[in-house]
Amino acid sequence: MPVAAAVTVPLTSPTRRSLTSSLPNQSSPSPILKFTSLTKTVTSRLRLAASMTFGAAEKASPASFLDRKEAGILHFVKYHGLGNDFILVDNRDSSEPKVTPEQAVRLCDRNFGIGADGVIFALPGINGSDYTMRIFNSDGSEPEMCGNGVRCFARFITELENLHGNQRFTVHTGAGLIVPDIVDDEKVRVDMGEPILKASDVPTKLAPNTDHSVVKAGLDVDGVTWNVTCVSMGNPHCITFGTEGGQDLQVDELNLAEIGPKFEHHEVFPARTNTG
Repeated sequence: MPVAAAVTVPLTSPTRRSLTSSLPNQSSPSPILKFTSLTKTVTSRLRLAASMTFGAAEKASPASFLDRKEAGILHFVKYHGLGNDFILVDNRDSSEPKVTPEQAVRLCDRNFGIGADGVIFALPGINGSDYTMRIFNSDGSEPEMCGNGVRCFARFITELENLHGNQRFTVHTGAGLIVPDIVDDEKVRVDMGEPILKASDVPTKLAPNTDHSVVKAGLDVDGVTWNVTCVSMGNPHCITFGTEGGQDLQVDELNLAEIGPKFEHHEVFPARTNTG
């Protein structure tokens, strides 16, 4: 269910130098949204249009909404994949993102911004690809790629390009070339490629214990030893089913907000890690 909206942010010219030099004061308030319309389409999917300006509500698809070019207005569409939610920005007219990582942090704030796990930019293709995808996480970092994110990206492209039926296109990412398939006019299928298990390529500093890979190895986190397997699908992942000698993992009993960052920033993961 895509949500189309607009927010006022101090947009900068598309160069890294000017993006950095013209950052707003970090103490300034985050962007504020004023919702101006809520319409239901003939396909019974809700689309939400929002902006900072006062005006009459109007009906618009995400594609036509994004066609507007008001100065200082960042148009976006919001999608989620399995609950992993993103702000999608049409950036096809520039090879540099329209907002900075610092601004992305503020936009992703769930109390004072739009709220999201990250901002995804649809940029022009490079090296022969149709499009380029870049992501700024909610903390301002930039991952190589995101599986749920690229599925949202693919649906976003079909809206922008008004594509119908089965489609396939190439997307350049930091993890290499991704080729999503649009099937049955709605679903997105993405071949993530062969998983990378070699410890040095994940990367992880944990000692390999199975054919150069880390499989069910012990990882100490705050005095508790977890059984973990390390794998990369373009970005590092640490997979665990529980602690050493413990019972099966009960996720609902964990304080994920506290323990998650301790895995992510653990010294054995030089490029940080996702944990599942």
